[in-house]
Amino acid sequence: MNARTARLTFGLAGIYGLIVLVPFFFLERWIAQATPGGLTHVEYYYGFLGAATVMQLVYLAIARDPVRLRPLMPLCALAKTAFFLPVLILWAEGRIPAALLEFASIDALLAAAFVHAWRVTPVERG
Repeated sequence: MNARTARLTFGLAGIYGLIVLVPFFFLERWIAQATPGGLTHVEYYYGFLGAATVMQLVYLAIARDPVRLRPLMPLCALAKTAFFLPVLILWAEGRIPAALLEFASIDALLAAAFVHAWRVTPVERG
């Protein structure tokens, strides 16, 4: 087996994530107006965006050298799950709309793809 699956999976995930996240750095006012109660803690907003954006760079780094960075892959799956599971619970409690769950489901699919990539990527020898 080779690392082509991991290169493709993590490369596409990183690009997708940057396309989705970066615009939010410029949408604070719009998000605040569209959110009931507004944004009361902008530090959480920008902190989440910053951390999530950095993770996209980690995905792109893994895409460049998946064999060497294979040990990070399960942690990347966990990072995707860390968004999906709370959204799933909040949806089940009726606290968020179904559309947000649909959006978060992409992260669940990426978590599964990351685990698959980890399984098929050879262990570094050396």
